[in-house]
Amino acid sequence: MVAPRVYQAMAQPVVGHLDPFFFQVVEEVRTLLGYAFSTKNHFNIAISGTGTSGMETAVANFVEPGEKFALLTNGFFGDRIGEMARRHGGEVVRLAKPWGEPFDPQEARDFIRREHPRVVAFVQAETSTGLYNQGQPICEAAHEVDALTITDCVTSLGGMPVLVDEIGIDIAYSCSQKGLGCPPGLAPITVSPRALDRLKLRQTPVESFYLDLQLLDSFYTGHKYHHTASATMFYALREGLAMVAEEGLPARWDRHRANHEAFVAGIEAMGLSMLIPAGHRLWTLNTPCLPEGVDDAKVRQFLLQKYSMEIAGGFGPLAGKVLRIGTMGYSSTAENVQLILQALADALRNA
Repeated sequence: MVAPRVYQAMAQPVVGHLDPFFFQVVEEVRTLLGYAFSTKNHFNIAISGTGTSGMETAVANFVEPGEKFALLTNGFFGDRIGEMARRHGGEVVRLAKPWGEPFDPQEARDFIRREHPRVVAFVQAETSTGLYNQGQPICEAAHEVDALTITDCVTSLGGMPVLVDEIGIDIAYSCSQKGLGCPPGLAPITVSPRALDRLKLRQTPVESFYLDLQLLDSFYTGHKYHHTASATMFYALREGLAMVAEEGLPARWDRHRANHEAFVAGIEAMGLSMLIPAGHRLWTLNTPCLPEGVDDAKVRQFLLQKYSMEIAGGFGPLAGKVLRIGTMGYSSTAENVQLILQALADALRNA
């Protein structure tokens, strides 16, 4: 859901992409992103594109042809990072787990130490499964071998602790439409000084002109034309981030955790189970398992037609086995949790 304040912010007059007021908004977004990501990084910008553009920005700028790229994957979006790295010429080595299975910390460390890659990538919040991957052991081992870490925070930013500096993440990216309560269209990204130093030493040009971080920095910082950024989307992102700062991260995390736990309690009261074990679940996206014989498409269609509620089904190996239900950003309220639980109970009885 998009917060009403964000809609109001988007009604402001559109200014040009080289207007001084636009760059004032960009600087406010830069500061607010530092807070949301829990980082002292100065390089905090928003890519003009969806979360996938943030993913490709990270890969395109920090993967060079022939360099080893270590991927830890246990879901759809982990696999997607690996495919992007392959297309950008990286030598991809994988530590793969079944979708939804957490990584053993020691196994992750051993994998990275053995492979000695140039870049290590993992998904912090795996949207395809509802799993939260612990990043500390991955980042510690990566830094031991002088590798950069790329982390997908698309479904964690604004709803769960991302903790870029504390965990040791070098490049983290997200999106505007999930935990931040804005429309899709921008991909926040933060880059550590260590990663920027590596970027400046690249031996080959970044293959993507549009996603070249140094060119983007010359636009957002140096005010040199690169592309026509949408002032309206930046108004939205600034307002969404301002709401995060006003609520405060600890309170915001507590809200998301409490509403997630209430959702899980309601699911279990129906006799259903969650795909992901306690302690590894996202607070922002929930994956209850469907009972045997229940058609997930009929459940989702029932909810859409009767309650105007849109939820997602599983895909890949989880197709037809789970539902994916968001409790994130502006929509994460106790009232909304009760609404979806009541509607889901109705759907399971009647779909």
